[in-house]
Amino acid sequence: MSKGSSNGDKSTGLVYHHDFLKHDTGAYHPERAARLTAIIERLESSGLSERLVRISPEPAALEQIEYVHERSYIESVREVCERGGGMLDPDTPVSAASYEVALLAAGGVIKAVEEVLNGNLKSVFAAVRPPGHHAERSRGMGFCIFNNVAIAAEHLKRRGLRRILIVDWDVHHGNGTQNAFYEDASVLYFSTHQYPYYPGTGWLDEVGSGDGRGFTVNVPLPAGCGDPDYIYVFKEVLAPIAAEFRPEFVLISAGFDPHASDPLAGMRLSSRTFGVLTEVIKSAVGGGGRIVVSLEGGYSLNALAESVQYVLEALRDEFEGGGVPEAEARAAVRNRVAEIKRIQREYWGL
Repeated sequence: MSKGSSNGDKSTGLVYHHDFLKHDTGAYHPERAARLTAIIERLESSGLSERLVRISPEPAALEQIEYVHERSYIESVREVCERGGGMLDPDTPVSAASYEVALLAAGGVIKAVEEVLNGNLKSVFAAVRPPGHHAERSRGMGFCIFNNVAIAAEHLKRRGLRRILIVDWDVHHGNGTQNAFYEDASVLYFSTHQYPYYPGTGWLDEVGSGDGRGFTVNVPLPAGCGDPDYIYVFKEVLAPIAAEFRPEFVLISAGFDPHASDPLAGMRLSSRTFGVLTEVIKSAVGGGGRIVVSLEGGYSLNALAESVQYVLEALRDEFEGGGVPEAEARAAVRNRVAEIKRIQREYWGL
């Protein structure tokens, strides 16, 4: 049941292209093409796809990838793929098509940003792969080749925006995104992640440096956190900071691996909570649009597809939030939030 949108409302878009399936990571790799197939099948079977504007991505230009990555690294990826594929690191295989697919993924998020920035849509979900938030300036890692969200944020800066919020709820810390904007006051990076865990970064005292001091907000969480814990963190830390920052645009690095069913991590979120988190973000920034959600992790196919559906319903004001427990956050999480507030009060009115 809709709380605001009608079936004819076409305010939310979906970036997808079948070429994303051509990035071949091998038969047993968790970041596989079936992830996107599961999402699309879920959206079609639920009828939600009919209420979305389909957006066909275009490959990012080389100079756009260079917003974030060194030319020598970009060329090295291209060369490995031209030789038929290989490994960028122990976790990150590439195939013959991966370079072109990675350009398409980055370009897809740029296209999503442009559709929203130009007023054609209020929000877009970019169902892209490979993911991006671990990719560093001169290194691919953690299944990531080019940093899609960081490239999109730099694109927004070149379009004149000066207050960009990146929310990263992937279970792994987005080291590449954090490092891209660690000294940059125009991009506020907020991350919840399991800690200690891969890649080992994202402790609460990592707050930025130079002009960017205070514009990195990390919420490292112990394994086992569930729905009430995440909702508490978003309402107690993200919401007041985002409201004070007043972002002109919101980018969400949406990893669905904090889900209780995910095989790669130890968090316990239900699918519906991703819809709740989306609603908290919308409310904190004024309830309107200018939101682009870009797919990062999430490796349980059913959980991934269901969670994406709830995020899209929240973007469209169709989400029914029932079923998410109202229990109090765990003491360990409340204590962690208190620690973060003590640190971040130097920069924000918490």
